[in-house]
Amino acid sequence: MRRSRTMELGVGLFMLAGILGLLFLGLRVSGLTFAMPGDTFRLEANFANIGGLKPRARVTMAGVTVGRVASIELDTDWYDARVVLELNADLEGRLSRDTTAAILTAGLLGEQYIGLTVGGDPEVLHDGDTIRDTQSALVLEELIQQFVSNMVSD
Repeated sequence: MRRSRTMELGVGLFMLAGILGLLFLGLRVSGLTFAMPGDTFRLEANFANIGGLKPRARVTMAGVTVGRVASIELDTDWYDARVVLELNADLEGRLSRDTTAAILTAGLLGEQYIGLTVGGDPEVLHDGDTIRDTQSALVLEELIQQFVSNMVSD
């Protein structure tokens, strides 16, 4: 009787550890965390086409995650997508005015994220500023359509 009780307790703990592990992995993949957000500052960027970019997508510099996409909305003045970026506070005052924001894809069909490339302008971006130099997402369907239409016209 005592042996079956410890066996049930062991199986229960093993199942609990498995469920917690799956929950942890699910949160890591989705970009959600239970951690309190650290100090951040916001920048905006307008893109003609954001493809499959979603809120909470990564923002990287040189492959290192430095922030997240806070929100995406339609800019009704220019009919572009306005993307609000939340970046680590230690970058405030260090990104030059000619910083480039590009929507990149992890792998051929993977998640989309924003990659920042710093320029050489001595003036810097501060909280609430807008990144002017942006590169929209490469949409695979548009590339295939261009390729097919070029093949037909030749």
